[in-house]
Amino acid sequence: MRVMLTSCGLETKKIEEAFLKFLGKAPEQANALFIPTAAIDADAIEVLPKCMEDLLKVGIPKKNVRVFDLHQNMPVEELKTFDVVYLCGGRTSYLLGRINDTGFRETLMSYIRENGFVIGVSAGSLIFASNLPDNLGLVDTKMDVHCEHGDLPGPVSFPLKANTKLTNTAAMLIRSIPDDVEIIDD
Repeated sequence: MRVMLTSCGLETKKIEEAFLKFLGKAPEQANALFIPTAAIDADAIEVLPKCMEDLLKVGIPKKNVRVFDLHQNMPVEELKTFDVVYLCGGRTSYLLGRINDTGFRETLMSYIRENGFVIGVSAGSLIFASNLPDNLGLVDTKMDVHCEHGDLPGPVSFPLKANTKLTNTAAMLIRSIPDDVEIIDD
């Protein structure tokens, strides 16, 4: 399992390094699936170029990034051809609704269970927490992102507390639940 939950994506060198370690291959050889679906209002749309830049600045070539807006499901075998799935921020309920309505939920969770790498940014992180009904259920906690003060860096113990808070410079790294989850922050 390789899941990174963030407020702002690859905001710091520490998060970039964790991303590259999770990626596990030379970034110039990596294929990324970029999902901007949650960005349905002006503020979120404005941030999309920064999200794309996250992938480019770590060395993934633009020609290796496919944009996928969740108008339909994707077979898990096709999803496995991507080295990373990048879920952008925006409206959490809209993203989660599209994931559930298209059937992408089972595809994505199967990909994760089979060691696929997913990075969530803001709403793309919240879909994995218990903030909304019918969430993806990866972490059994309410999660807040873009917090001024977040949880302290280090290993995360289970059961999780009722509310996890991430600053804009933090990421929750999930390698195995409950054995290997940590929060990093600069």
